[in-house]
Amino acid sequence: MARLPQIIARDDVPAEHRDIFDAIAESRSRVSGPFSMLLHSPEVAGRTAHLGAYIRFESVLSPADRELAIITTSREFNCGFEWSAHEPLARQAGVPEETVEVVANRGDTGSLSEHEAVIVRYARELFQDRRVSDETFDAAISRFGDQGVTELTATLGYYAMLACTLNAFQVEPPSGTPKLP
Repeated sequence: MARLPQIIARDDVPAEHRDIFDAIAESRSRVSGPFSMLLHSPEVAGRTAHLGAYIRFESVLSPADRELAIITTSREFNCGFEWSAHEPLARQAGVPEETVEVVANRGDTGSLSEHEAVIVRYARELFQDRRVSDETFDAAISRFGDQGVTELTATLGYYAMLACTLNAFQVEPPSGTPKLP
């Protein structure tokens, strides 16, 4: 059970902040997960949602690359809610089953395509070492260019923030959704 009440109804938000609730609900079709907690600070929720809308819906990263970055973040943070939401989206975006399994089980990236391996290595190094090696950074620049690497890094950071929110407030994934191994 979440540590704070989840704000999922418009009436649970003070009247002066209902526009923020409405914007989040409109862009995501509902308010749930991290936003049900972030709405305890409506301004934070609104600003977070604004950044997230760009990262999720407008980024230069392909849907498959974005979702691979997100599920890698979910795995590195052991965030069950984020995993349950994005593991199916990764598959829908075209991330191969074998790649999902490598991420889920923290497997070796040697079996991945070089393109996928760069994303997973970049995320793992950033989260585990708090740095990215020159070799991995150069490979990412070669694949994604300056803007792509910037957006990959921002995507990882954004979903890390959401994972921290979900984990700190103990927001559990809905029943019947994919679970982390």
